[in-house]
Amino acid sequence: MDMRVIPRTGTKIRLRKGISKQKYSLIAAVAFILVLGLWQLVSTSGMVSPIFLPTPAAVIEAFINGVKDGSLAADTWISFSRIMKGFLLAIVIGVPLGVLVGSFSKIEAFVLPLTEFFRYLPVPAFVPLIMVWGGIGENAKVAVILLGILFQLIPMVADNVKSVPSNLINAAYTLGGKSTTVIFKVILPAMLPKLMESLRMIMGWAWTYLVVAELVAANSGLGYNILKAQRFLDTSSIFMGILVIGILGLITDRLFGLLNKQLFRWVEE
Repeated sequence: MDMRVIPRTGTKIRLRKGISKQKYSLIAAVAFILVLGLWQLVSTSGMVSPIFLPTPAAVIEAFINGVKDGSLAADTWISFSRIMKGFLLAIVIGVPLGVLVGSFSKIEAFVLPLTEFFRYLPVPAFVPLIMVWGGIGENAKVAVILLGILFQLIPMVADNVKSVPSNLINAAYTLGGKSTTVIFKVILPAMLPKLMESLRMIMGWAWTYLVVAELVAANSGLGYNILKAQRFLDTSSIFMGILVIGILGLITDRLFGLLNKQLFRWVEE
């Protein structure tokens, strides 16, 4: 009896089957259009009060007003500077610690359990303590962002270090390299592509902590304006602020993606 398998004809959905960039962009655009269309339909149909769900036109009007009076640009710059300060501080502290944790088991045993504990603590609960310890100035707002992302970054960097193939490290030791030489000449160059992806994710989390950071007696910034609009049930301004934060987060994410492709083209080969 002939046991050969006859391949089926026709279109099949295959796992991890790639698609062209044009098709990917088209599908992404359709997804956004569908969401906007559903929003427009629900907000104008009368099913939901405008107080709870403003129309896209009302949100666009709030955006235009913010651009005209200059408040949107000023608040965006203030919020972006807070994000970058917290992000850069997290890199300065978290990346070296993560490299040490991933490289030396004794340091991992000392640092990682503490990190795993702190990363699950709710950051908003620390806001009153940060105000008591650091006042209500700019440093307190940056501290909230730093606290929110630092303990996420350390184990991610440690995992990046551990992803470096052991044969590269063993070869470096065989050639007479010392531990510091192996770290700087082998581990760091090999982990850079994955490290950049980790930083890309951390930047996304930093944007999510912005509103929490601007709870600390702020009088400016996108998060502050969202909270101020809440007091007056100005939902169009709330939506506008949320969308601006989302767009800025998306732009920074895309910039990280483009930077990764330019610096590490060989990764995709």
